[in-house]
Amino acid sequence: MRALTEPEIRARLAADLPAWALTEGVIERVYKFDAWKGTIMALNAVAYLAEAANHHPDLTASYSRLAVRLSTHDVGGISDKDFSLAGEIEKLLIGP
Repeated sequence: MRALTEPEIRARLAADLPAWALTEGVIERVYKFDAWKGTIMALNAVAYLAEAANHHPDLTASYSRLAVRLSTHDVGGISDKDFSLAGEIEKLLIGP
């Protein structure tokens, strides 16, 4: 596993995860919900996916928002592992 280059990251985001952004060395997305219940349910579901993948994103929850930030600490950047988990999160929270 290796860290992807910035052009590789931007190309993959555009092709596969257009709602995600590259910021400060991570890929991230903020999901919006109607209220706390949806936010906390999504947080728990994302945490479950992350644990199953042995990957540990930074998650920030507020009343109606869940921010997910992904990078791979082992490679010091963004890797295929981040894109894989981001794709699974998208399927879970947004759908196919």
